[in-house]
Amino acid sequence: MKAIITVIGRDQVGIIAGVCSLLSARNINILDISQTVLQEYLTMVMLVDMTLCEQPFGDVADSLTRAGEERGLSIRIQREDIFNAINRI
Repeated sequence: MKAIITVIGRDQVGIIAGVCSLLSARNINILDISQTVLQEYLTMVMLVDMTLCEQPFGDVADSLTRAGEERGLSIRIQREDIFNAINRI
């Protein structure tokens, strides 16, 4: 299953490394990543493959949310099909 991860918040050292480490520990592969910094705010979108992840989707979502809260960031994950349905024009 593919999913979309969004990260939004004030830019700081180690955001990408922290998110990537969390994903790697759960055997989640990053397929594509886009990021930009507008003044002092980072926005990042990742497309990931969760095929080899053994944790339930909800547990992954909770761990990303907690990791974001610890750093003052919003980190969210959505299944690709739901993301596409919500963002369809």
